[in-house]
Amino acid sequence: MNSEISKTLLSDEILISAPVNEPERQHYFIEKLKEYFTSSNNKKKACVATFGCQMNARDSEKLTGILTDIGFDEGDKEETADFVIFNTCTIRENANEHLYGRLGRLKQSKKNNPDMIIAVCGCMMQETDEVEKLRIKYPYVDIIFGTHNLYTFPELIFTLLRKRFGSVDSINDNGKELIASSADDVIKYEKLLRYGSHGKDIEKLYRKPVVSVWKDNSDIVEDLPSKRKYSFKQGINIMFGCDNFCSYCIVPYVRGREKSRAPEEIYEEIRKAAADGVKEIMLLGQNVNSYKGGIGFPELLINVDKLAAETGIERVRFMTSHPKDLSDSLIEAMASCSRVCHQFHLPLQSGSDPVLKRMNRHYDKETFLMRAEKLRAAMPDISLSTDIIVGFPGETEEDFLETLDVVKKVRFDSAYTFIYSKREGTPAAKYTDQIDEETVKNRFDRLLEVQNAIVAENLNKLVGQTFPVLFESVSEYDDQLISGKLESGTTVHVPGDESIIGAVRNVMLTECRGFYFTGEIID
Repeated sequence: MNSEISKTLLSDEILISAPVNEPERQHYFIEKLKEYFTSSNNKKKACVATFGCQMNARDSEKLTGILTDIGFDEGDKEETADFVIFNTCTIRENANEHLYGRLGRLKQSKKNNPDMIIAVCGCMMQETDEVEKLRIKYPYVDIIFGTHNLYTFPELIFTLLRKRFGSVDSINDNGKELIASSADDVIKYEKLLRYGSHGKDIEKLYRKPVVSVWKDNSDIVEDLPSKRKYSFKQGINIMFGCDNFCSYCIVPYVRGREKSRAPEEIYEEIRKAAADGVKEIMLLGQNVNSYKGGIGFPELLINVDKLAAETGIERVRFMTSHPKDLSDSLIEAMASCSRVCHQFHLPLQSGSDPVLKRMNRHYDKETFLMRAEKLRAAMPDISLSTDIIVGFPGETEEDFLETLDVVKKVRFDSAYTFIYSKREGTPAAKYTDQIDEETVKNRFDRLLEVQNAIVAENLNKLVGQTFPVLFESVSEYDDQLISGKLESGTTVHVPGDESIIGAVRNVMLTECRGFYFTGEIID
């Protein structure tokens, strides 16, 4: 691109004229970036890599939407993309190591294409140590930001481009308390200019990353571009953050305290999604049961269900629920709704009362079993899924057997099973009675054996029955098959073509093959 054109598009005047209020400010930068990236005939590719939960996946749809709006096409190869962004998770240590492996593979790509932009954001960046590690070991990363200022992504790109063209700016952090920033670069830049230094020192400064990680943010800024992975499915954030502080979990520290969106904002986003052809929505929050937007979650769910019926949305889901906040009124509301899927994710974590207390979960085994029983009594066809941690510090064989007992009694349709991962900064990381690897692996294998047998029994009972399936894509294993999901989330493959993708059709399940079905469309 002609450098004079670049200087015009990235000028001081454009920066000074930017609106103050959000999200107008970010939309302004999107328009300026669009001028910059579309002034060249060479269409550029962008890759967004997502680690972690459904909320991260929703955040990545926003990042993808912004990159698409400013002129990038979606690419599928990180090594050859012009813009790569990693949206990170930090729940478990292996997620961190996975990121570093992916970044390491991009070092040569960056050498081959110095104009390539690499950004890292998300939960992992809320940890100061991880930000410093990136700066030292991966100096070719260009932009670093966290969970609380994801919406400022357009402005951060603009700031990076100005830096590359010789303008080192202070980042507009709206007076927020910062965990990490690149403010020192501005001070160094002004000092170098003051003393007449040029050449290599300033050139190094131009190549340093733009860093902006906020400690917290009470504002909710949602009205930004978004590009859904599936055109007919959308996550709808109803709240952010978590107030529970489970002793093993770092989420409250990286996502902040709970804040809920106003109901009308949620309803309006649902209306827009329906108008855009969306057939399934998922209400998202770290703990949706504790939604406090002027009404409680049961009332919100009933209102959303009515709105879904009015606008043509066929399925409503929600994720995630905390057992301590699961009320009878929510169970009643869910059972009364016509569009809400009879699927409930109820994280157990452990079946042992002493371990649950040490985890700071605020419920016991008996309470959990009672609530699972109430869900099944209200909705006999409900599918229950859960999370289980094996090897939490201090877990005895007796504690583990209590967990197995709950698994056998509830008979979960699916379970996300994890070996305890020590996360620095959490209370559990300081516990001295960590469990040895061999014992943990033995218990984990035994849990999987029990749970897998239950899943197989549950699924085989459904063979020969007919259920609605929302079709999502051509099967990755056989292009003559179309893959979809039951309300429970279980995958079904049927013979068909792409014309049924995005539609809900009744399917008779003909065979269970492990953890998925084959079937035949009957209408």
